[in-house]
Amino acid sequence: MKAAFLDKPEHFDLREVNLPEPLANEVRIKLKKVGICGSDMHLFQGHRLLSQPTVIGHEGLGFVDKIGANVKTKNIGDRVVVEPNINCGQCRFCLKGRGNICLQKRVLGLLENGCFAEYIGVPEDCCWLVPQSVSDDNAVLIEPMAVAYHAVSKAGLSKNESIAIIGLGTIGMLVCHLCQALGHTVYVSELNEKKLQIALSNGAKSLNITNLSIKQYCEQYDMIAVFECAGSKNSASFAIEQAPRGAKVILTGLSEQPSSFIPLMLVREDIQILPSIIYNHPLDFAKVIDLMEKKVIDPSFILTGHSDLKYIQSAFESCLCGDHIKYIIEVE
Repeated sequence: MKAAFLDKPEHFDLREVNLPEPLANEVRIKLKKVGICGSDMHLFQGHRLLSQPTVIGHEGLGFVDKIGANVKTKNIGDRVVVEPNINCGQCRFCLKGRGNICLQKRVLGLLENGCFAEYIGVPEDCCWLVPQSVSDDNAVLIEPMAVAYHAVSKAGLSKNESIAIIGLGTIGMLVCHLCQALGHTVYVSELNEKKLQIALSNGAKSLNITNLSIKQYCEQYDMIAVFECAGSKNSASFAIEQAPRGAKVILTGLSEQPSSFIPLMLVREDIQILPSIIYNHPLDFAKVIDLMEKKVIDPSFILTGHSDLKYIQSAFESCLCGDHIKYIIEVE
């Protein structure tokens, strides 16, 4: 099979390698579409270095091609999506239902080979059946949508509330879409005009105002949560600084640089900072698939580019411009 190894920053090596053989509890998936994640771009740019050449990518959609001896719930030909963060199920966090911070978590596309290949082996309970009514373009977004769903669930929103989003990359845009679909009013801040216009054309309201500070604007419209989705140290500090009194700040960005805040302000104004990392197994994937099947959400509008696997190098280079929201690698 063909597999794209990131062998050094900004360079893929497309190789012919042996097909993976599924273990007893695994299925082998013939991949069809794979999304490029922001974390993939960080690896490509060398912001995080891999210990060896690795097949990155983790947002995989495909069909079950072969099943292990002990597999009970999947069959050859099933259309499935990959859940790439595989918790151990045994550590103290998994036993408390917090597998997203599992101590022995396997991460496909980072700690072991991932989805920018023609086939991948995945544990049976970490690939999800896709209902027939869910399109491929929506199905390939189930994994990032689960990240967004987990973040929104951390906010504990009630009906018809207002929220703010800082940054409209994939997760920011999906948080925006999900919150709107659930009946909330969404205000957004984004430096990239193309991305901002996509959100506004889909019903969001702009935080790019001139007569009030964002904090004053958030307080005027009683925004109860601010989602930091830009992933920089400055955007995290900004989100905390601009959060209105009594709000929650949900951090989904992945900056590795220190940010700052004033503890007195947080205490005096009762502002909560809540981190949100990936998703909980199995609840978040199941909920997202249910919302797609019921047509509550339809995030396919965020797809902005497609390329064949053999052009993966130029696809990643294209994403460096910052205009794409979600770029898809077509494998078959």
